[in-house]
Amino acid sequence: MLKTSSIEENLRAAVGSQNLRAATVGDFVCGVRSQFVAEPENEEQLAALLSCANEAGVGVVPRGRGSKLDWGNPPKRADVILSTARLNRVLEHAWADLTVTAQSGCTVQALQNTLVQHGQRLACDCLWPERATIGGLLSTNDSGALRLRFGALRDLIIGVTLALPDGTLASSGGKVVKNVAGYDLPKLVTGALGTLGVITRAVFRVHPLPHNTRTHSFSTENWQTMQAHILSIQDSKLAHAALQIRCAASGQPSADIRFEATEAGISAQESQLRNLLGSTCAEQVPESVWKARQELCGWTDSAVIAKISVLPAGIATMAGDLEKIANSQKLQWQLVVQATGVGALRLDGESNRLSAAVEQLRSDVEGHGGSVVLLRRPKALVLLDAWGNPGDALPLMRAVKRHLDPKSTLNPGRFVGGI
Repeated sequence: MLKTSSIEENLRAAVGSQNLRAATVGDFVCGVRSQFVAEPENEEQLAALLSCANEAGVGVVPRGRGSKLDWGNPPKRADVILSTARLNRVLEHAWADLTVTAQSGCTVQALQNTLVQHGQRLACDCLWPERATIGGLLSTNDSGALRLRFGALRDLIIGVTLALPDGTLASSGGKVVKNVAGYDLPKLVTGALGTLGVITRAVFRVHPLPHNTRTHSFSTENWQTMQAHILSIQDSKLAHAALQIRCAASGQPSADIRFEATEAGISAQESQLRNLLGSTCAEQVPESVWKARQELCGWTDSAVIAKISVLPAGIATMAGDLEKIANSQKLQWQLVVQATGVGALRLDGESNRLSAAVEQLRSDVEGHGGSVVLLRRPKALVLLDAWGNPGDALPLMRAVKRHLDPKSTLNPGRFVGGI
């Protein structure tokens, strides 16, 4: 907690009195009390405030619109909430070069609305795009089903500017698609949960909007057959943009495949799909099936929401383990997993049973080289570690944290291994 008025005075000097207010209960992070909320008007104010907080030894939690603010472990300190709400502009759309630069507080939907004017898009289907900001999107590494065709966020970002805890504004990358010089800071901060620096702006490569889109779905009686179909599709020459599997307790697995092309191109793809599936029938369905992950992640206080990652060839094994564990603990479950092996899991039930199920599933998945990361869990399970086994990379991650944030000012304790 902040104890002296001199710290408050310094914070106000950094961002202006009009841009600093007392925190309310709604500003607390995972139940951890905050003292102030700062809303700087520009990068310079943001960097100055961060430097002031760093010198005073207080904890800072960066915040966009707060759609994923409860992801990760509770912070050890959350004295100052650093809001990027006023850094909300699209700075430059170089449509001829297929790049765009946006401030971190700009929402994904606002960015897409700008790009669509030139027939382009950021090829990322994140959760809640009308609320998710560019900074939050990158910090949580929230890639969706389009990752299969266009790559993850680390493939789409080509430049970044961020404020380091000492007040330095550091930039890396550039505004051209091919840029390999220097330290790859954009990839480093993507998925770091705001523990290394506060993103103030980012540069992305963009893609043309598709001429037409069409989605087909098919179901199988068991996971082994579904696994065979998924691997067959992935090994084929189909040029699909996305491929996901949906399933819930006591239901059959269903797969959705999305094609983006001209009408003639889609028709040819559909013909190839029918040949691959054989007797399994695929039917055209509404595009709304791609909202399944978002619907699954809707929050209640009796559910665990997790990101689960396995090898593509291990999806059926993971699903079988999940079903056995959920049944033994009398839990309801839903799963949406991409063909890449990255998916979203929801478990509903009593807290003690949820905890036991998570520990068992995590043990099974990690035993096969995968991971289970908790995004949201009931208040009763707030002390259950979000990340699981960090593996051999933890010493390196801690070294990077010490180098960029030696006082552990940013999001202390939220990331892997208590970073």
